[in-house]
Amino acid sequence: MMVSCCGLITSQKEPVPLKSVEVELEVKDHVATVVSTLNYHNQEDKPLEAVFVFPLPGDAAVCHFSATVGQTEIVAEVKEKQRAREEYDDALSSGQQAFLLEESEQSPDVFSLSVGSLPPGESASIRLEYVTELAVQADEGLRFLLPAVLNPRYQPQGSNVQVTSVPASLVPYTLSFSARVSSPRPVSKVESSSPLDPLQYLNTEQTQATVKLAAGHKFDRDVELLIYYKDAHQPSAVVEAGQASSQPGSLMGDSVVMLSLYPEFPQAVMSSVASSGEFVFLLDRSGSMHGERIKNARDTLLLLLKSLPLGCYFNIYSFGSSFEHIFPKSEDYNQKTMEEALKKVEEMEANLGGTEILEPLKHIYRQPSIPNQPRQLFVFTDGEVGNTKEVINLVKQNSASHRCFSFGIGEGASSALINGLAKEGGGHAQFITGADRMQPKVMQSLRFALQPSVGDVSVKWDLPSGVSVTALSPPIAALFQGQRSLVYAQFTGQSSEASEGCVTVAYSLAGHPSQTQLHFSLKPAEDSGLTVHRLAARTVIRSLEMQVREPGGQEDAGGKKKVVDLSVQSGVSSVFTAFIAVNKSNSEAIQGPLLRRAIPTPSEHSSSLGHKLCWCISGLPPLCSFPCCHVTSRVNRDVYIFTLISSSESCRPKQPPRDPLLQLVSLQKASGCWLLDPHLAAALGKTSEEVEKPKPASQDVWATILALIWLHGFKMDAQEEWELLAMKAVSWLRAQKASLVTECVEAGNALLGCNVQKDAVGL
Repeated sequence: MMVSCCGLITSQKEPVPLKSVEVELEVKDHVATVVSTLNYHNQEDKPLEAVFVFPLPGDAAVCHFSATVGQTEIVAEVKEKQRAREEYDDALSSGQQAFLLEESEQSPDVFSLSVGSLPPGESASIRLEYVTELAVQADEGLRFLLPAVLNPRYQPQGSNVQVTSVPASLVPYTLSFSARVSSPRPVSKVESSSPLDPLQYLNTEQTQATVKLAAGHKFDRDVELLIYYKDAHQPSAVVEAGQASSQPGSLMGDSVVMLSLYPEFPQAVMSSVASSGEFVFLLDRSGSMHGERIKNARDTLLLLLKSLPLGCYFNIYSFGSSFEHIFPKSEDYNQKTMEEALKKVEEMEANLGGTEILEPLKHIYRQPSIPNQPRQLFVFTDGEVGNTKEVINLVKQNSASHRCFSFGIGEGASSALINGLAKEGGGHAQFITGADRMQPKVMQSLRFALQPSVGDVSVKWDLPSGVSVTALSPPIAALFQGQRSLVYAQFTGQSSEASEGCVTVAYSLAGHPSQTQLHFSLKPAEDSGLTVHRLAARTVIRSLEMQVREPGGQEDAGGKKKVVDLSVQSGVSSVFTAFIAVNKSNSEAIQGPLLRRAIPTPSEHSSSLGHKLCWCISGLPPLCSFPCCHVTSRVNRDVYIFTLISSSESCRPKQPPRDPLLQLVSLQKASGCWLLDPHLAAALGKTSEEVEKPKPASQDVWATILALIWLHGFKMDAQEEWELLAMKAVSWLRAQKASLVTECVEAGNALLGCNVQKDAVGL
């Protein structure tokens, strides 16, 4: 049934029982521990069950869950999911309080928290803890993201999952956030897209600092922190002692090491950019990409197409509820095909409906590979799909034939999807949020794609006698210059004499054997608790989960049991387990019919202008807003769920004048040169006569040198965006064996009012 009106649909305007969320973050070097406290209060005159569906980072290891009611603290246990649900239902039906935390079966970055039988006037405080590694950004910053926005995930046809969401302006609970950062190296700065109170240093060496989110955070964005240390990242190893109460020989009972490696490739190899490859761009054109997002994507495709090397192949796919391609198959990159592609890119709008990414991916993988042209896939999406695991599995099955580079656009992009695509596809993931420019991040990934691919990666351990090693991480699929690779391993046994180990990562780079080596102490680190063990357990659990779901859709029972056993042993959540806490201390059963409340999650799209909001009365929506809740035992409960239906009038704003950089770039030819014409003169801010008059060399050489001088003279702040296309221009000039280059550079500087040196341009 279509609902003609839009806005929040509910039977009555009930009060929402979640009152506040407090988040404390502790960052040690590049590992984050996050403690979230959710405070509930039942203001109604009947007992209440509250259900809250919320996002977490896709690679987080959730390792603690407890509830405090009055003076009683109940610590949850990890149990097999079906058993945990049955315990929860049994507790509620016998009038006890119970708390259930479970991970979505579709996507590991969505969780559901059920707070059951909260008596009238009662408060409860839920404490949730997780650990995660922080990703290294292009500018050496470490990125922490607290997902506050859960956009409605687009469900493939035939699926019936619902996630409740409301516009950010109507979120009825508050968020407070504080962070403590410590590292062996000084903390130079902490930045955020949200307003922060000033950074406070805790010691004179500036190796410890605290920072807080300024009061009044609006739930229209995720909370992103970028942490910068004084020195560049160095290879390191952290050894953590096992848990005394766990069995020696088990993952939790033995020592575990976390290696952070930053491979440095030889300069000779790095300076040679590949001139072959099949570059396939897959662009999300679903409705949620409207406005600034699709405009940014069009500008980025312009830069990408201008930066591709002659001699490669390319194609552009776009998708929504259906998908389109520019060419039936990948075409040779030349002036004609580039112009044809750019013309179609200019016309692209966010008008293809939902987010069905699986079918275009299947189509791309069915295309035969082109000999000696390694396939590089670039995926741009705001990452709001419901079948995340299915999509990632498909990429994994095809990982031998391509590399996948992924870009999450906007607030609420699924970290599980974006990171999973790159991890399983041997590529690199980037997130573009807030006021970030998409172009520098995408061009960094293109540089990675043009780097020679690394093959035959092996990890060799040299340990004292009596100590054996078990690898916990999957084999390293990809290495990129200066990018961190993490390796987890378990050490069994002890050595009486030597206390040092050595690890060597060997690989072949463009046919040359190469290696990175690290010596480290086997002495366990102080005060690391069990953080490294939990991250290692999460790594093993995620690998096993991928294997359990076989391509035919059948579950491997033995693999599932391994996941459940490790999840229970380590206390880290998985898709097959859940945290369950039952308050057995309240001797009196809670009386009265149980009301159920779904707590709304902020949704970014719903807060944009053009959405009308109104209250509508409707019949009861589906019983549960979470994919894995079973319904049978909950039929006697009243259920009220907040949902959002949005409608926005499509009105196309007038096109603003084009960025001068993009104007100049759009005039470059596929070969790398520029032509001397009125369009170039206008892009340089000159008349045709002014540009034509000096002309010390042939027209195209003079035009190309002018463009390079303008880039170096006026756009050095955006160099990473145009660096590759400038290299292509320099290669073209060298191939022309152009004379009078010095005179051209001097005349160009005089004309444009610059002072660019010939060697700075690369000539």
